[in-house]
Amino acid sequence: MRDEYDGENPALADLRKRLRAGMARMRLNQTDLAKRAGLGRTTVSETFSAAKPAPSPETVGALARALRLPVEELLELQRSAAGDTGVRSVPGRPIDEWDPHHLEVHPAGPGDAASEPGRSGATLPGYVRREHDRVLAGLVEDAAAGRSRAVVLVGGSSTGKTRACWEAVQPLAAQGWRLWHPFDPTRAQDALEDLPRVAPRTVVWLNEAQHYLGDRTMGERIAAAVHQLLVTVECGPVLVLGTLWPEYAAGYMALPAPGAEDPHSRVRELLAGRTLTVPELFDAPALAAAAALAEGGDGLLAGALSRAGVDGRVTQDLAGAPELLNRYRHATPAAAATLKAAMDARRLGVGLHLSQAFLTEAAADYLTDTDYDQLTDDWAEQAFAELAALVHGKQAPLRRTTRRTQRRPPTPRPASAPVGHGPAPSTAGPVFRLADYLEQHGRSSRRHLCPPASFWHAAHTHLTDPNDLGNLAEAAENRHRLQWAHALRHRAADHGSTDALYRLAELREEAGDRDGAEALFRQTVDHGDTSALSRLSRLRERAGDRERAEALARQAADHGDTYALQRLIGMREEAGDREGLETLARQAAEQGDTDALCSLAELRERAGDRERAEALAMQATDHGSTGALLRLAELREEVRDYEGAEVLARQAADHGSTDALRILAMMRERAGDREGAEAFARQAADLGNTSALCSLAKLREWARNNEGAEVLARQAADHGSTDALRILAMMRERAGDREGAEAFARQAADLGNTSVLAQLAEIRNRAGDRERAEALARQAADHGDTYALQCLARKWEEAGDHGGAEVLARQAADHGDTSALVQLAGMRNRAGDREGAEVLARQAADQGDTTLWYSLGEGTGVFASVWPHGLDPDGTPASPW
Repeated sequence: MRDEYDGENPALADLRKRLRAGMARMRLNQTDLAKRAGLGRTTVSETFSAAKPAPSPETVGALARALRLPVEELLELQRSAAGDTGVRSVPGRPIDEWDPHHLEVHPAGPGDAASEPGRSGATLPGYVRREHDRVLAGLVEDAAAGRSRAVVLVGGSSTGKTRACWEAVQPLAAQGWRLWHPFDPTRAQDALEDLPRVAPRTVVWLNEAQHYLGDRTMGERIAAAVHQLLVTVECGPVLVLGTLWPEYAAGYMALPAPGAEDPHSRVRELLAGRTLTVPELFDAPALAAAAALAEGGDGLLAGALSRAGVDGRVTQDLAGAPELLNRYRHATPAAAATLKAAMDARRLGVGLHLSQAFLTEAAADYLTDTDYDQLTDDWAEQAFAELAALVHGKQAPLRRTTRRTQRRPPTPRPASAPVGHGPAPSTAGPVFRLADYLEQHGRSSRRHLCPPASFWHAAHTHLTDPNDLGNLAEAAENRHRLQWAHALRHRAADHGSTDALYRLAELREEAGDRDGAEALFRQTVDHGDTSALSRLSRLRERAGDRERAEALARQAADHGDTYALQRLIGMREEAGDREGLETLARQAAEQGDTDALCSLAELRERAGDRERAEALAMQATDHGSTGALLRLAELREEVRDYEGAEVLARQAADHGSTDALRILAMMRERAGDREGAEAFARQAADLGNTSALCSLAKLREWARNNEGAEVLARQAADHGSTDALRILAMMRERAGDREGAEAFARQAADLGNTSVLAQLAEIRNRAGDRERAEALARQAADHGDTYALQCLARKWEEAGDHGGAEVLARQAADHGDTSALVQLAGMRNRAGDREGAEVLARQAADQGDTTLWYSLGEGTGVFASVWPHGLDPDGTPASPW
């Protein structure tokens, strides 16, 4: 081939020579080099082709870095090579050399905003195609077929316009098209200067087109140049893509008043018939498609969907998330403290609307002493103004909002009430809402922290919603901040929370103050919570007042408390009132609880009154429960009345019970009718109940019919049963096929059942294969189940390997399981390390794990002796109160 460029261009020849030498030194071929440099294979090939002009500076820079050659020296050769040709290179470079973030596609997710897009592993979420994408794809197909096209996508901030353009041009990248993004020295100057030089098969990228078409001095000329490019056959095919906000598009398309200046006539002509609307929200099909991608492992989309929900503002959430996080990380101390208080409030159960007064007071202790001393008188106003500034997608870290008015039918007014007097207006002051993304970030990043004292004090002082106060009281109790829990619970009760009253009564009862408990339970009933009637009944019964206890239980039962009905049934049974028993049982069934009827049916069956037993069982069935019929069938089978048992089981099956089909399958199997047993089992599986196939598989294995057992278990697995996978794993294990057993276990874990991994870990541990046991336990933990690690830790501690046990427990803790901190605290305590145990105890307490106290104390009163009055918010022991 004749040397078209290198022979007349020494600089270009030298450049290629040095690049080839670098390839040889690193023993790379062009494909390997393309991967290492992040370039397309075609781009690299053309770089070394003597029939092609000088490569772009971007290409040379990427290759030099990949080959560890002096970048500036090679770029100087590139500049000389481009100048020596005497021909100015055409605008743009191959599409596959572009990073979408450099084309202003918004980054998504919590990546480091300071890192360079495209070089830090920044990823894009999966793409959901919508109606505008189908239209755009048609225009791209036209361009690929040789017809120049132009379109401007019109939509609000962060609705996915630029991403849609990027996805649309990907088919053109495979065909070697170039992309040009006019940008330097200004967008308008670059576009106006180089539009006439655009080569065929080029995408002209006019993102944020107002910077081009709206320029006061050059906008009209740019529009004319774009039009000329589109209609000049020799220039085509080209594809012009632009984006605009609706307000800009409306301004350009508006007709001037008669006689007035028309500043956008050419822009209007260019846009006519060339705009495409991008909707603000994902519709139902788009949400469904996004959900499918999320279920397939797209974490960015999953997070956005969890925040956007049915509102459909998915793209806005994705675009705004990184900047919201950036704003939080770089906020002023006062603004950051306010955000932390808001995050803690939301994660501990306060509602969406956070009052300014609460946030202002709560923020104080989130500040260091230095930052607190530097606060100005107007620090709060400045912080709220800072946090109200919008980011992409019209989101703000903390925005002022307004509670929606709850419109309900008016409460009937007593005749004596004065006319015209309505409810007093709210005087709560301004309220704010935390950005959903920052709320989610706070739940994960701050989960191990207990809020400081100013937070609890502000809540007690400013919050009035009983649900908010009740949730915070529970959060404080879970963190062993007992004094604040008590104070918040009383404030919640003062504001009408019957749940708080009920809990205060329970605490009185637990403390042995029966009279105080009874008084508070009565207050709860007086406030409309009739569930306390049952507790009052129990207190009266313990006091020996059976008559009052039964009267209270009847009151509770009349209010729909089925637990109270059960207690009444027990009382009537002790009194031998058979008729009263059945009346109460039917009453319970009418309220949705058929357990009493089932129990009575069993009692009648055991007493030999089969007719009454069946009548009671049918009454339960009429109320939607076939449990009594199935229990009677089992009792009949126990006394070898197989025919009667099968009749009852068939009745239950006729009423839709798939569990009855399982029982029938077992009956047929035990009767030697294997074919009938399998028929019933498959019928149950077809209706979604695979337990019959699993039970049959076990019976076949016990009968040493391993082949038949595996066939049935595989049928159950094909119907989605993870228990069948567990059975198969254990069968493979017993057969000595450890690899096959673990394969079935992993398959079950992938479907959400990690118990078999834990079971195999225990088996490996008993066999002395501790390494494999630990590996299986870690696999279970990677699937979200740390139980196997904790079990192994207990076994190893019992065997005297305290160091290995702690390693396993710490692995479980590292997977986010606070109960593993409990376990570690117990280990430290047993080893005599009281100080280490307390440190771990506080960590678990700060995360709200109240199970710690039972583990750490272990019945010895250790916790009660160390922290008898709870903890202060900062984790120090509380003083008596």
